[in-house]
Amino acid sequence: MSRRSIFSAARRSLLCRGRTPGFVSLVALVSLTAPALRAQQDTAGAISREVKALFERCGNAVVKIHAVDEHSELSGTGFFVDPAGTIYTSYSVGGEADNFTVQFSGKKYHATQLMADLRSGLALLKIDAATPFLPIGKSSDLGLATPVVAIGYPLDLPESPSFGMVAGFDRKYLGRYFSTTHLRVNLATQRGEAGAPLLNFSGQVVGILVSSVDSGSACYALPIDAAEKIRRNYVRFGDAHHGWIGIDVQQAENPIAGSTAEMTQIRDDAPAAESGLEPGDILLQVGNIAVHQPEDVIDASFFITAGDSVPITVMRGDNKVTVNVQAASTKAETMALAPAPKAAVPLRLDSAASKTP
Repeated sequence: MSRRSIFSAARRSLLCRGRTPGFVSLVALVSLTAPALRAQQDTAGAISREVKALFERCGNAVVKIHAVDEHSELSGTGFFVDPAGTIYTSYSVGGEADNFTVQFSGKKYHATQLMADLRSGLALLKIDAATPFLPIGKSSDLGLATPVVAIGYPLDLPESPSFGMVAGFDRKYLGRYFSTTHLRVNLATQRGEAGAPLLNFSGQVVGILVSSVDSGSACYALPIDAAEKIRRNYVRFGDAHHGWIGIDVQQAENPIAGSTAEMTQIRDDAPAAESGLEPGDILLQVGNIAVHQPEDVIDASFFITAGDSVPITVMRGDNKVTVNVQAASTKAETMALAPAPKAAVPLRLDSAASKTP
C-alpha cells in the first residue's frame, strides 16, 4: 500500500470516529518526529557515556593543588604529564605561590615548583613519587566544534568532568593580545579549575584551562602544543628561553604568495640585522609556522627559542628567499616579531581583566 493510501485510510477511520483531519496531521507529525527524538536521545546518551568513560579513565592523573601566595591560600587543578610526578598547571595556581600540596588517590604530597612562565601562563610542579599521567595530543589537529572534556576541582570540591566544544581560535580578547593563539571553549568554569586538562575524546590532553570568559560561561585554554614548547625549553635550558629576531611587520596593501605580512623594519641591534632580510619583504614562514597576515607572527614569535637557528622565508619581488637567523633571548621591552600587545589577558579563572602589559 502506498504512503498516500495509508494516510487516506487513517483519515477515513478517524473521521468515522468523529476526529478531525487536523488530528490526523498531528498523529502523522508525531510518528514522523519520534525517530528523530529517539536519535537525539541516543546521541545524548552516547556523549554522556563517553564523558563518563573519559573521567573514569583519566581522572586519576588529575590533582588538586593547594598553595599560599602573598595574599591568601589558593586552590587549583593540575595533572601529571609523566610517570616521574611532573605536573602541568596554570601560572595563577603555581606561578607566584609556595608551600604547594598536591592531593591525588587519597594522599597528599609536597610539591616543588620547577618553573613558571608568565608569558604562556604555565607552571610546572613536581612531586617525588611514581604517578599515572595523561597522554599528550596535538592542539593543532583541533577544529571548530571538536568535542572536549575538562576535569577539574571546582570550588575546592571533588573532581568532576565538564563537556564542551571548541568554539574559536583567538589571538586576542577585548582588544588585548594573547602570547599565542588560545582555544576558546564553550565550557562553563568555576574557581579552582585553573590548570585543568582539556581532553579530546581519545583521552589526550589538547589544552590547559587558564582563563574564564563571560562570567565563567566559557573559558580559554592554552594549547598543549604551546605548553610542550615551554616544557622542551625547560628540559634543555632550565627555563622558558623565549627568543626574538627583531623584525617589525605591518599589513601590506595586496597579498603576495598568500601573505600580507610586510616587513617594515629590521632593528639595528636585532639578531636579524645581518641576515639579509630587507624592509618590504613579504613574510611567508618563520620556523614551522606559516604566515599569511601580520597577526600570524604572534604564534611565530611564541615558538622561537633563544639560541636556535630559525629559517625565515620571504617573498622579495618575484623571488622566494630563505635565510637563517640565530635567535637571541627576548628583550623585556619587546616580543619577537609580534605586534606590540595592548595588554596581557588575565590568567586567572576568578579575576577581573588585568590592565598592565
